Amino acid sequence: MTAPTAAHAERASLCSLLIDVGPDAPTLCEGWSTADLAAHLVVREHNVLAAPGILLPGPFARFTERTQARTKAAHRYEDLVGRIRSGPPALWRPFDAAANLSEYYVHHEDVRRGAGDTTPRGAEETAEVEDALWRSLQRSAGLLTRRLRATGLDLVRDSGTVIHARKGDALATLSGRPGEIILYLMGRKRASHAVVAGPPAAAEALQSAPFGI
Repeated sequence: MTAPTAAHAERASLCSLLIDVGPDAPTLCEGWSTADLAAHLVVREHNVLAAPGILLPGPFARFTERTQARTKAAHRYEDLVGRIRSGPPALWRPFDAAANLSEYYVHHEDVRRGAGDTTPRGAEETAEVEDALWRSLQRSAGLLTRRLRATGLDLVRDSGTVIHARKGDALATLSGRPGEIILYLMGRKRASHAVVAGPPAAAEALQSAPFGI
């Protein structure tokens, strides 16, 4: 499965799940219901002025929070999900896979695991998507692990393939299926089934690093 196809598949699966569970279901995003998550995704893709506040603190973040709250209040939940399902604006479609493959995989799992059952999807069900996620990790590992400064890090796929994410005298490893590694590096450590190993100081540095966008 190519990255564009995988990104589309995760978007479609997330939208179907959002409809199934309704607007008030919990997610892994602290304090967010599924309605909050849907509003976030609409703002992220369709509001150029508010999107920077997803990454930038202070007044940018506060403006984004207000915009998200207004978006949630102004639209039916089903309409928000429909807008997500329709994909990004035409201008951004060439960048859909690069920007959204990991985003939609992680948010799909935010909803799936939000009620506390962190059981991963079956390996056969996600095999092609996880191949695409691993290729994405090969390009983005440095960015995703930029806050890890006290140790080196290898990402080890369940098949044994390795990405040397960070250099260091001490070396921690984060092992598992690509989706579980992505969840860990996107700040969902407690819900991830990735395994941390290495010398105690290196492993502790990895476990305490503030991952997430």
